[in-house]
Amino acid sequence: MTEPPAPGTAERVPLLRVEGLGTEFRLRSGAVKAVDDVSFDIFPGDVLGIVGESGSGKSVTARSIMRMLRPPGETVAGSVRFDGEDLLALPEREMRRRRGSRVAMVFQDPQAALNPAMKVGDQIVEAMTVHGVDRKTARRRAAELLEQVGIPDVRTKLGHYPHQFSGGMRQRVVIAIALANDPALLIADEPTTALDVTIQAQILRLLARLRTELGIAVAIITHDMGVVAELCTDVVVMYSGRTVEKGTVEQVFTRPRHPYTAALLAAMPRIDDARDGAPLPAIPGSPPDPAALPPGCAFAPRCPFAEDACTQAPPDLLQIGNSGQTAACFVSQRGVDVTAARTQHPAAPGPRPVAPETDVPVLEIRDLRVDVGSRRRGLFHREPPVYAVDSVSLTVHAGRTLGLVGESGCGKSTLSRSVVGINPVAGGSVLVDGTDVSAMREADLARVRSSVQYVFQDPYASLNPRRTIRQSLTEALGLRGIGGAELEAEARALVEQVGLRPEHLDRYPHAFSGGQRQRIGIARALARRPRTLVLDEPVSALDMSVQAQIINLLQRLQGELGLGYLFIAHDLSVVRHLSDTVAVMYLGRIVEYGDVADVYGNPQHPYTAALLSSSPAADLAAPERERIVLRGDLPSPANPPSGCRFRTRCPIGPLAHPERTVCAETDPQLVLTPAGQRAACHFAGELAG
Repeated sequence: MTEPPAPGTAERVPLLRVEGLGTEFRLRSGAVKAVDDVSFDIFPGDVLGIVGESGSGKSVTARSIMRMLRPPGETVAGSVRFDGEDLLALPEREMRRRRGSRVAMVFQDPQAALNPAMKVGDQIVEAMTVHGVDRKTARRRAAELLEQVGIPDVRTKLGHYPHQFSGGMRQRVVIAIALANDPALLIADEPTTALDVTIQAQILRLLARLRTELGIAVAIITHDMGVVAELCTDVVVMYSGRTVEKGTVEQVFTRPRHPYTAALLAAMPRIDDARDGAPLPAIPGSPPDPAALPPGCAFAPRCPFAEDACTQAPPDLLQIGNSGQTAACFVSQRGVDVTAARTQHPAAPGPRPVAPETDVPVLEIRDLRVDVGSRRRGLFHREPPVYAVDSVSLTVHAGRTLGLVGESGCGKSTLSRSVVGINPVAGGSVLVDGTDVSAMREADLARVRSSVQYVFQDPYASLNPRRTIRQSLTEALGLRGIGGAELEAEARALVEQVGLRPEHLDRYPHAFSGGQRQRIGIARALARRPRTLVLDEPVSALDMSVQAQIINLLQRLQGELGLGYLFIAHDLSVVRHLSDTVAVMYLGRIVEYGDVADVYGNPQHPYTAALLSSSPAADLAAPERERIVLRGDLPSPANPPSGCRFRTRCPIGPLAHPERTVCAETDPQLVLTPAGQRAACHFAGELAG
């Protein structure tokens, strides 16, 4: 993984050396290998990325290192040497002293990691007092730590509870707790997965600063190859519990040696997408069940290079060339360039079919306002309105996709739920196929349900766990008037249309993977033969390879059925790949709106420019971009700033130019800019790329 030392220099000594790590889950049906013969080194000041799909063994590896496995998990082989000391051989009391002091861990969900009944300051103090620090010193250190991780107004925030912090701020608190005892190694398990791109950029910059200023080594577990490219020095790629590739980030990203690594990189949509609607080269199928691994290489059933030898025995992890890069692949070890997998796809690439815009949109939103705060308190008192969506206008045409992007809390989902009648409309209008349905009376709701269908972010939560897929689909078909023998034929046609098999109809939701459940959710939405799909973060919870499959499915269905999509996401790369037009939303308002190529190629609003610059790119050859890392968090819609709502975080507003008082005094309108799109900014285009 590391280059050999230059002549006359001392060889680098790893801070952490994992050798032959093996972890099993011992079930009644037998032992299941979750981690099998995993080895890697982490050197002081380096950042190691551990990547792979869900179920690849990444998190189990981290918990094995920390000895935080829950029964029936058990580490059965290997060694974990930290600073020369085998952590697996230590008595539990000694391991508790190392855990949190010398080696610390940051978990994916900060809300679950923090005690909701304890003040944040007390939780940081407790992390130090259990390791022998006196309370007075710990209290002083807690304030220093919150400042170090970039939390403002520290004295006040020490007395707050976790629910009073935003998601990004909670993650910073968890990092502060991890740093409390000056660890030499920080293990971060998907620390940015649930965060917006702007907050993700803040956390990544914080981790990079900890590495350079404090010399902390970091192991970051992620499925986002863009995060690895931005932050890491080295990378380990895992599949089905085994290491399939190791090397420096430059080696692995420039020339991946395992077909799985090459396929992961190819499956990522790009923020500078030049595919012009061509399908993503998705990895076929899904990872195998750890309890029933195929013989030989576990990736062989999905690999375009698989040979007979690949199904006989698992390949060893061997060095390829003399650069230190290793891969477990018979084909690449023979000298074959596996990057050819990047261009392989079962469907021939080509431009996406686009239906011409008609005069009447399938969905139109005019000056929509949604009040989420006004409710009665007593007989004569009503709370003031809180407009989570404030005077928003959008149009969706048949065969075309409108992407809606913005941070959590900006009003995207509130808007989409108002379109289908879940949230009441406080002002403005919603038109479906030219008919105003804003009142959402019974006749309006009937029109909405027949023409507009909603696809949720979490397909498992939206499916009834006690009903088979057949029952869920036939119920939706029955609402369309389908009955008798026709029900079976229609149900079979629906599952086949979304890439599933008829035998799946009699299974329950728990029997499917996340990607398969999302396909079922799409099939159920299609049962009503809608003209428009509202897609609320439909791929954000999926692995990169499965995400590519669902994106390709949505593109195909749009081409075949002429559907209009309102596609909501915080991943700007996915929106770039799927959308024709894009709207950028901030604190209930649209701040930029236009053709996707114009908005991405020449953003006119500073918020759009910040979002684009914050998106990690999995391409080391991409031109260097100026990073605009926004400070602070989204303000509350209950008390929006005067004038421009973005001015409290704007890199070109009064924060940077105090003389620009117009930003605080006058609310900018969404107007046409010389670049071709609309933007709501007094200084539009100043940060254009």
